[in-house]
Amino acid sequence: MAQAKLTFSMENYLEAVYELSAQTGSARVSDIAARMNVSKASVNNAMNVLHQRGLVENERYREIYLTEEGRRIGRLTSQKHLILQTLLQEVMGVDEEQANEDACAMEHVISGVSTERILRFLQQQGLSPLTD
Repeated sequence: MAQAKLTFSMENYLEAVYELSAQTGSARVSDIAARMNVSKASVNNAMNVLHQRGLVENERYREIYLTEEGRRIGRLTSQKHLILQTLLQEVMGVDEEQANEDACAMEHVISGVSTERILRFLQQQGLSPLTD
């Protein structure tokens, strides 16, 4: 049975954990809350949902680790965001704050095919935002 699609909010939490854990391999509730401008209680609730879905490993008052599937979704969401923000800023001339806001909304609904084509276009222009 296929797993139900994540809400935009849950994808945003995975993206935040993915980006915050890039250096150390884990993220803290307080850092996620600060990054997303939400309460620690909201982060704990979201982490419980993501844990139930098998996307994070967390224990109360401990660091949060992404599972392999959580890392895959977090990386994909983060990459879509970077690709879209680069397109909006560098090609279309949208200011950074607006491009970031729009990319955050668009990353949840754009297809993988369209994202891949945008990435190829950016690479042809010498503007690839991805480093890995």
